[in-house]
Amino acid sequence: MYRISMITGDGIGPELSKSALSIVDAVMSKSGLELDVVELDAGDGALARSGTALPAETISEMRRSDACLKAPVGESAADVIVVLRRTLDLYANIRPAKSYPGISSLRSDIDLVIVRENTEDLYIGKEFDLGDGAAAAMRVISERASTRIARCAFETARRRNLKKRVTCVHKSNVMRMTDGLFADSCERVAEHYPDVEFDQMYVDACAMNLVRQPQKFDVVVTTNLFGDILSDESSQVVGGLGMAAAANIGDSFALFEPVHGAGFDIAGQNIANPSSLLLSICMMLDWLGARNNDDLCGRGKNLIESAIFDLTKSGIATVDVGGSCTTSEFTRRVVEKIAETA
Repeated sequence: MYRISMITGDGIGPELSKSALSIVDAVMSKSGLELDVVELDAGDGALARSGTALPAETISEMRRSDACLKAPVGESAADVIVVLRRTLDLYANIRPAKSYPGISSLRSDIDLVIVRENTEDLYIGKEFDLGDGAAAAMRVISERASTRIARCAFETARRRNLKKRVTCVHKSNVMRMTDGLFADSCERVAEHYPDVEFDQMYVDACAMNLVRQPQKFDVVVTTNLFGDILSDESSQVVGGLGMAAAANIGDSFALFEPVHGAGFDIAGQNIANPSSLLLSICMMLDWLGARNNDDLCGRGKNLIESAIFDLTKSGIATVDVGGSCTTSEFTRRVVEKIAETA
């Protein structure tokens, strides 16, 4: 039995959470996997109700769980996810980008992962008013954080066992000290992984090549700000944020979430794509399975991913990716596909 904490979020978050619970029930019925999901409060709604976007009891409950599933939250996102990343030291942000059949993509053979350092860079939030209409921000890059995210990237490339290549993305020709330190750290880690190919690329060239030759990438490792931008780009390359899942992983805990935001403009219309959250469940099960050597988790992951793959291949999808299904209809079709799997 795994205890899963789930932040139901704002905007389209509750709709997606409802979809996720349906899929979890279907997976448990089919695979024998046991998941106890506890719904938690965080985000704009929590801020309005309790005066804080991230109540202390939410963090306490998360610490008692095996993993967290998080639906998107609204304007208070920085007060939720950024705080959780630091509080729980979730230093690795993992964002896959994969072509799915039936969904418009630049190519049909894209399968890459952005591994983004998650705790430092400009996102530490240290900004200063210099006066006279000027401001400054502090960028922090450390050898410790750079080294551990590089190790995560190389281990990811080994597990994927596809191209087995890590591309370190930076801008050391301009930011010689900070990005130079990041690049040097990655290069030193690469020496311990002779079975994984290693190369380097400037961030502007990477942004171009994600459009020009996305099929050539395997694992990209980069800093926080660059990773935030490149991962959204890679998601759009394979059809949009509706299919984009993400993991925030530390040494002892992990949180899984869609890449996209709370979608207030479509909230309550039953048209949001639940795939991003459902694929986040796949990432969660993959992590739990590897951590606990549990084949049932792998079975659950494959049930969800195969169902989505088969549905999109046959043209069954939500509006944002060219289909006509509502949120609830697509969820129902995924549940049915899981139930009929041999």
